[in-house]
Amino acid sequence: MNLITKKLLKDISKVKKENISKLMVSFSDPFRLEIINLMMDGEVCVCDIMKLTKLSQSRISYHIKILKEAGLISDRQEGRWVYYSLNKESLFLIKEWITSLTDYSSNKKRCCE
Repeated sequence: MNLITKKLLKDISKVKKENISKLMVSFSDPFRLEIINLMMDGEVCVCDIMKLTKLSQSRISYHIKILKEAGLISDRQEGRWVYYSLNKESLFLIKEWITSLTDYSSNKKRCCE
């Protein structure tokens, strides 16, 4: 096993395969991407998302649940309000994993050499 392969495997182990799958699923819906984009400016609550997207509260809650389960967003409660924000650690791990895929991928054929 060469050094590049070891590095790639190490990077992949940081983000478990199941988590990568959940993260990719969470990015696959246009409404969730819209919600993620809203969070780029900071914390939002469901009422903010409703105003800006015209989505129903139940639909937003469904998408928030998927984003939370994937680890893309976190929440904090303040009184009766819940505020959601991007989980920067998860985003950093995704970025690191994708960067390692692009940096260490090779066009060399290794089969039947």
